Amino acid sequence: MDSIIFDVDGTLWDSTESVAGAWSRYLQEKENLDISLTASQLKALFGQLLSDIAKQLFPQFEESEQLRIIDGCCQAEHEALLIDRPDVYDGLEETLKELGKRYPLFIVSNCQAGYIEVFLEATGLGHYFKGHLCPGDTGLAKAENIQKISRDYHLSEPVYVGDTMGDFHACQKAGVPFIFASYGFGEVKEPWKTIQKPADLLEICK
Repeated sequence: MDSIIFDVDGTLWDSTESVAGAWSRYLQEKENLDISLTASQLKALFGQLLSDIAKQLFPQFEESEQLRIIDGCCQAEHEALLIDRPDVYDGLEETLKELGKRYPLFIVSNCQAGYIEVFLEATGLGHYFKGHLCPGDTGLAKAENIQKISRDYHLSEPVYVGDTMGDFHACQKAGVPFIFASYGFGEVKEPWKTIQKPADLLEICK
């Protein structure tokens, strides 16, 4: 192991309450759609590509309209998160501080452009991470972004920490060991390692 790559939602923080509120307000007030979303609904969707989320939420529209609407949701979300500033998971900053003494830390998430930057600004954790990638930046899915960040930063033995089967499959495709954050949004049956809280990484990554 020479580096650690993290997912965001369900791994570093849970922003679903704030995002559900922001998306619902945008859809009702700006798009005149009678849609009210909940945090539990978003937990079942987060981790997927944004275009796939849009297909499930707005099946009555053509793809171009789905993407336009979800983009508006995301802009409203960014504004809300910088105001609400959701908490990170307990013990996360202390864990990142210790891990950062031994390993370079990165983020790869299936999110829109700007979301990771909002997370870093809202939490003040930006100085712990050496770099980040998402489909909104590259047009690539998670597996390809894991491989790209490994090439860009010359990582030879990274591990990935995430919380969904989508993360697990991406790691299998990228050839990277997967650490399952069981406190997050999903279920994974056969990960390389499992953590119950962020601080458990300190034992795995000795």
